[in-house]
Amino acid sequence: MPSRTIEGYELSYAESGAGDPVVLVHGTLGDQRSWARQMEPLGERYHVMALSMRHCWPGDWTEGGDFTIDRHVADVAAFIRSLGADKVRLVGHSRGGHIAFRVAERHPELLRALVLAEPGGELDESLGGKPAAGRQAGAFAEAAAMVAAGDEEGGLKRVAEHTGGPGAWERRPEERKVISRANARTLLGQANEKRSPYSRAAAEAIRIPTLLVVGEKTLPNFVAIADALQKTIPGVERVGIPNAAHSMNYDNPGAFNAAVMEFFSRH
Repeated sequence: MPSRTIEGYELSYAESGAGDPVVLVHGTLGDQRSWARQMEPLGERYHVMALSMRHCWPGDWTEGGDFTIDRHVADVAAFIRSLGADKVRLVGHSRGGHIAFRVAERHPELLRALVLAEPGGELDESLGGKPAAGRQAGAFAEAAAMVAAGDEEGGLKRVAEHTGGPGAWERRPEERKVISRANARTLLGQANEKRSPYSRAAAEAIRIPTLLVVGEKTLPNFVAIADALQKTIPGVERVGIPNAAHSMNYDNPGAFNAAVMEFFSRH
């Protein structure tokens, strides 16, 4: 598989197609394989590159402290610069959506268009969040503790239920479980990443054409984030994916791909 040395780390990715660049950023417990159902359809028109973030499969987990949002934001920005392109279209899902949001906030000169597929995280008080909510951080800390204690399957189940509700791990197809298991130890880093909540000032600073994508069967916490960002990011668009929950790019790839392609055709 192709790779690029990004700030001292060999960053692997999958690619498909030719044309203007599109960069895909996966979420928690994911890697480049999380975008398998997007590669060929988007590759019919674009040069699509799905990253495996630092320390995710096929990379190795280390006990270092560089599995953070800030580190991954810097990696994505450096990867985009390494392409030598003018600007790229950036798509992020869940934790990857948070990374994509921060790339747009900090490096707007690199982006032509932005797709945020149920970006993960929390809202601060300026966007209606509760002080020091910590619900998401608590869930990941619990999952990481299970993984550290040797109960990897329990930790993966905890995260799956946090993002997909009761029984989400049991319902997950084996091919997705394989990806989660390959990245289980990254939870040890994510539990301590100290992710900043979304703020009104940060959202208002996003001036790139932006699409919010939300599964119509997703959990309320993801809807709340999308609602707040929809009210705050200037000119943002929003689309719902039918018959889909948080993993809408897997649950209903046809509708997801069509929505992204339609948005890109105009931006």
